[in-house]
Amino acid sequence: MNQYTSKKHYRRKGPRIKNLRKGVYILPNLLTSLSLLCGFFSIVSTMQGNILRAAWAIIIAALFDGLDGRIARMTKTTTKFGMEYDSLCDLVAFGVAPAVLAYGVVLFQYGRWGWLAAFLFVACGAIRLARFNTVENIFKSKFFQGLPIPVAASMVAATLIFCYHFNIVDKKLLSIFLLLTIYVLAVLMVSSIRYRSFKDLDLKSRKPFSAVFVVILLICILASEPQIMLFTIGVIYIVSGPVGYVMYHVKKKKTKEKQVMHLEDSDG
Repeated sequence: MNQYTSKKHYRRKGPRIKNLRKGVYILPNLLTSLSLLCGFFSIVSTMQGNILRAAWAIIIAALFDGLDGRIARMTKTTTKFGMEYDSLCDLVAFGVAPAVLAYGVVLFQYGRWGWLAAFLFVACGAIRLARFNTVENIFKSKFFQGLPIPVAASMVAATLIFCYHFNIVDKKLLSIFLLLTIYVLAVLMVSSIRYRSFKDLDLKSRKPFSAVFVVILLICILASEPQIMLFTIGVIYIVSGPVGYVMYHVKKKKTKEKQVMHLEDSDG
């Protein structure tokens, strides 16, 4: 290799080495890693038969997942690597973990229908994450297209926590309800129904003192009966999507009817 070729080779490798040295942001990726850790811990806990611990691990994983995105946007450390890493971690923590949990608790009773329901949840979650990374940026940041996978996973966990709290675990009704819940959540994740993202919520600007009181009140209510409130909040959020979808189309239909009537009156 002559001197000219050596210099040319060095110039080619330079930008690539420089890009590798840029590294990644520690804080948001650390929170994402903690979310992955909680998801893996949930799977291990399910295998050990500790259902409540597995369910709470998914809830905590969802908390870390919400924090990593919020902190990345606030600190302007959002990167392509962070998005891809977050999606891979989400598939484990909110796709595989709740599916294994649901199957280990009740779905195994249904044989093929049970593990197919668990697999459908994982597959729809993977599709939801892939669509988010490729299509979501064309939609307004105020809304998600389809039910977010952390919410779906948290709903599975909250349902089990709710049922254990009221000691209705051994009833056949729980197994049927959870089976239907898995199928409904899977369909909602890949649907076109919009859900509020709350990304436009500005926590840095000044708020009235009443807002602080409301936040403290909500924290107190949630802390008083977390087993009930987590389930209730999850149901309200999940139902808000289809309700908003129906209301939007009803309003759109009425608007078209008014336009038609206005055109007919104008022609008359």
